[in-house]
Amino acid sequence: MDDPALASLTGPHAHFAERRGRILRYPVDVTPWTAHPAVPDARDWADLAALAGPGGTISMNTLRGEPPQGWEILHRIGGVQLVDVSVVPEPDAEAVRLGPADVPEMLDLVARTRPGPFLPRTVELGTYLGIRREGTLVAMAGERLHPPGWTEISGVCTDASVRGQGLASRLVRAVAYGIRERGETPFLHTSAANAVAIRLYESLGFQLRAHPEFLSALAPVRFPQR
Repeated sequence: MDDPALASLTGPHAHFAERRGRILRYPVDVTPWTAHPAVPDARDWADLAALAGPGGTISMNTLRGEPPQGWEILHRIGGVQLVDVSVVPEPDAEAVRLGPADVPEMLDLVARTRPGPFLPRTVELGTYLGIRREGTLVAMAGERLHPPGWTEISGVCTDASVRGQGLASRLVRAVAYGIRERGETPFLHTSAANAVAIRLYESLGFQLRAHPEFLSALAPVRFPQR
């Protein structure tokens, strides 16, 4: 859980892993998460750039120090990792399973609500559930990182037109239900500055475990080859 991307890419999500030297990452259209040494050396950075591709986006949460020259930091923010200690999971009759055919709607909802990275193949990482009103997708939540024994709840978002109706809470509980049914424990991440989301998750039964730092950066357009 201290390095959930590494645990996922060497565990249940190993079939997604792209590897170069000591660097692992998900495909660029799945999620920008990477796994890397806490203090990458010059070769590690070259491998990371090669996997990201020129100008590609990467996300890191165990980095100590700064990226080398040529990398453009998009953001570096404090985060929180919360784990399920007393969530009451329950299925939701209105929630529907979302799949590849729903991706355009999901991407549109994400663009309006900005819950964090969601790409064309992110839906392949696990179960995503959504709620529609008058045929329009207005809320969703799903599964992302998958360390052994754990599953991250991610992509939690609600359209502004239906906020305050408890849809996010219902979907988190519904996704948690599926995770618990597999004998695993839900966890999630959010910004340390997002007090509203933290209060919501704590009210649902999640508890603070750690304060990771999230860095998102663009790889150099030109980088050295090994």
